[in-house]
Amino acid sequence: MVEKNKEIDSNQLGKEIIVRNTRYDDIDEIIAMAHLGFGDPAIAFNRKQYETHLQIFPEGQICVEYKGKIIGSCSSLIINFEDYGENHTIGEISGGGYIRNHNPEGVNLYGIDVVVHPEYRDMKIGRRLYEARRELCKRFNLKSIIFGGRIPNYHKYADKLTAEEYVEEVIQKKIYDPVLTFQIMNGFELRKVMSNYLKEDKESLEYATLMEWVNVDYRPDSDHHYRRSLPVRISVIQYMLREIEEFDDFAAQVEYFIESSSNIRSDFAVFPESITLQLLSFIDETVPSKQVRKLAEYTDQYLKLFTDLAIRYNINIIGGSHFVEEDNSIYNVSFLFRRDGTIEKQYQIHISSDEKKWWGIQPGRTVQVFDTDCGKISILLGYDIQFAELSRIAVDKGAQIIFTPFSAEDEQGYLRVRYCSQARAVENEVYTVMSGTVGHLPYVYHMDVQYAQSGIFSPCDFNFPSRGIISECGANIETMVIGEIDLEVLRRYRKVGTVTHLKDRRDDVYRVQLIEPTSSDLETSR
Repeated sequence: MVEKNKEIDSNQLGKEIIVRNTRYDDIDEIIAMAHLGFGDPAIAFNRKQYETHLQIFPEGQICVEYKGKIIGSCSSLIINFEDYGENHTIGEISGGGYIRNHNPEGVNLYGIDVVVHPEYRDMKIGRRLYEARRELCKRFNLKSIIFGGRIPNYHKYADKLTAEEYVEEVIQKKIYDPVLTFQIMNGFELRKVMSNYLKEDKESLEYATLMEWVNVDYRPDSDHHYRRSLPVRISVIQYMLREIEEFDDFAAQVEYFIESSSNIRSDFAVFPESITLQLLSFIDETVPSKQVRKLAEYTDQYLKLFTDLAIRYNINIIGGSHFVEEDNSIYNVSFLFRRDGTIEKQYQIHISSDEKKWWGIQPGRTVQVFDTDCGKISILLGYDIQFAELSRIAVDKGAQIIFTPFSAEDEQGYLRVRYCSQARAVENEVYTVMSGTVGHLPYVYHMDVQYAQSGIFSPCDFNFPSRGIISECGANIETMVIGEIDLEVLRRYRKVGTVTHLKDRRDDVYRVQLIEPTSSDLETSR
């Protein structure tokens, strides 16, 4: 500890302070310091997270050592910030705190924490860490440093000022905030005030300032940073519902399409909503509410089948949707099976009146955006795509492709999904993909007749097909259609398209915001 009443020899101090990369044996000390520095252990990273930081990007993890003691540290990763946008959370942009989304080919250094031991805050440790980050940014020839900064004094003014008003008062030096004032003094500029950034940050009331320092020495490497194309090939399966005798029959039908997709080197294979209702053709149950609970008993087999196929055929799979039982409630869940064997899920959020009446389906409440090796994606089932707000939230979280597995009984139901899917592509500057079922299953509710014309859609501009249709199936037949989208074309279109819907939105007039679940809600991941 620094003795406050003793004069410090600055020359000696400089020799005793060491700014260096963090090591594994520093982690326990950094965690203890973070608990003190943040004042709330919930805000700090845990040991496993710090370990992955060092495994993935050791150069970006920096600490300050004084007389053998760690008194400051910071963590960071490299990203392409435009992949995330200005409406993100700390969890989204840090890969849940594990920085597995670190992108060595990115152009922005994103800071995910800075902490200084409370007893050493008069030694300009924070400034040293910021200087080290700037040197790192220059060494890697990155365009800028970006981070979400806390505003820990805001809770004292929240009854009088909005977060934006508070930040403006701090910038004008009318109010002092220990974090924001320090960042401004160190050359960082405000880009935006973000809400719902860090749930655990009660002092900032979950708000954060999006701050940036621009590297004036940045020199774009055209071969490194400019891409002529970033193609993604997608197979859309228009799936025939026919009677089968056992689960193996279902597995064989699914595998046929996945193998076909893999043979043409597709990146995604997309199946329709409620695909596992086909299993009811051999399940001895006729009451709809009991049928879906019987179906939920096949969840483990369904997950194992699609996981194995994704790995074996080296393809990402949108597994349609399947009914799962959790806490005695039934949910309609769409699963992403990555080719590396990992699984993600998106709960259906809007439930139609018939789904409530006959099956007792319960709604989810969060919109997920998933990282894949072919961009950031979202999954919105057939009824959810008909609510424009969800697509907007997904795109604000960085989605480049929205997949819509659907099931429609008639042409009118199909057209509702089709028109909304194409509208979402235009208004959100995003690719949309819809996959539906055809055929019928006698004695299974909602499956007596089906209608679909599946397809892949784009925004409407000169960069894309004239009608915004990349590829589509024939109407109401079992088939598979293949289309190739280009994420680099989409990126450029969002910047310089004939119209720029995302940039032209009037956030000063209206906004869409996902209401985060409270602790009294059920599983927050639903």
